[in-house]
Amino acid sequence: MSEFAHMSSLPAAAVNRRSFLRLLSVGAVAAAGTSVLASSADASALAASMVVYKDPNCGCCAEWVKHVRAAGYQVTVRDTPDMASVKASFGVPSALQSCHTARVETYTIEGHVPADVISKLLRDKPAGRGLAVPGMPMGSPGMEGSRRDAYNVMLFDKTGKSIVYASR
Repeated sequence: MSEFAHMSSLPAAAVNRRSFLRLLSVGAVAAAGTSVLASSADASALAASMVVYKDPNCGCCAEWVKHVRAAGYQVTVRDTPDMASVKASFGVPSALQSCHTARVETYTIEGHVPADVISKLLRDKPAGRGLAVPGMPMGSPGMEGSRRDAYNVMLFDKTGKSIVYASR
């Protein structure tokens, strides 16, 4: 028996109203589910803690920290004048180095990597040591200004090999 069969003895207006209300409530549940799915893309950021190592005098590093915090990451900043040691300890290849270095879960994040690319990394969990945006390209997070340069986000491994993970 159809779930609406019991309504056959009701006046047409009542059937239409009840059908409409039922469809409306089913639609609301479906919409809520879609909203939950859409926001789950950012769930990795909301759950992830990040430690950022930066020079205490670097302004673009502070701007990048604001960027990842705005994306939902819980950030602890560790100022250090010895960034070379930090990069060496986390195995950042010299060709991929930038100004700041971060750790999130088991990954190293070097330079001005966009927060959405970090979230993708944490969702996909590719084999690799981390992500890097070499140098300091204009227009990358923390390097906003009047000019916007194209740049690649590189996925690097423990041997120092890298591939393009994302392009901006």
